[in-house]
Amino acid sequence: MLMPNQVTSLWTQFNGWMPVILGYVGQFVLALIVLMVGWTIINMVTRAMGRMMAASHIEPTLRGFLLSVVGLLLKALLLISVASMVGIATTSFVAVLGAAGLAVGMALQGSLANFAGGVLILLFRPFEVGDAITAGGSSGTVVSIEMFRTVLRDASNKFIYVPNGTLSNNIVVNSSQAESVVATVGLLIDYGDDLDKARSLLLSLLQGDELVLTTPAPSVSFLPQAANIAVSLCFCCAPGNTTALTAKYAEAAIKSLSREGYRLGISARAGA
Repeated sequence: MLMPNQVTSLWTQFNGWMPVILGYVGQFVLALIVLMVGWTIINMVTRAMGRMMAASHIEPTLRGFLLSVVGLLLKALLLISVASMVGIATTSFVAVLGAAGLAVGMALQGSLANFAGGVLILLFRPFEVGDAITAGGSSGTVVSIEMFRTVLRDASNKFIYVPNGTLSNNIVVNSSQAESVVATVGLLIDYGDDLDKARSLLLSLLQGDELVLTTPAPSVSFLPQAANIAVSLCFCCAPGNTTALTAKYAEAAIKSLSREGYRLGISARAGA
């Protein structure tokens, strides 16, 4: 059984602790309110940024990534601020995070370069999915643009994975951005063959083909070689039709000139 003097002592101690307890409770409640309000504001800000990015036609992949990064950074800052409000020392914690970030950045330097290249590609869009490009020694149609790499599919239906850092730091030739490209069929004929007739035969092959553009008009040129004459049939078409039309008219040109008795060179070729 407690003695009166013990009760008095406990009450005195309780009265001494009460301001401290109330102070901590007040700080905790205030920190909780700040956390809830701040979290709501961050969600509102990220949603507004998402709408602005969508209105600016930023790629969905980049838009989602940037919103995630911004949201995580803002929430991390909010949590650190709330922790300091309740008396938790955050200086050493921030220092550890900074050192860890530096170490990770050094270890993933190449990956970060590819990531930065992916961000630049998605922001400035030098090419899009479906475009035919040549870059970094690789050529093909863009299948997908990822954060660290771009996937191409070449003429042999093989998939090529090109790091985005390579694409962002090298020359990229985009054959799909132009409304039309020039396709060329090349052949070799003999010096004794009729050049005017060859021109007429080759141009007649293109007549009536809606996939061959009439402006600028198709042309046939001749270039003297050591043992024969190089013939080039040039015509304009949409970028997506280049390969098919080149193969089609290469075969048609060989058959047409052969029927007329032209002596085609051994190294007759077709190229776009």
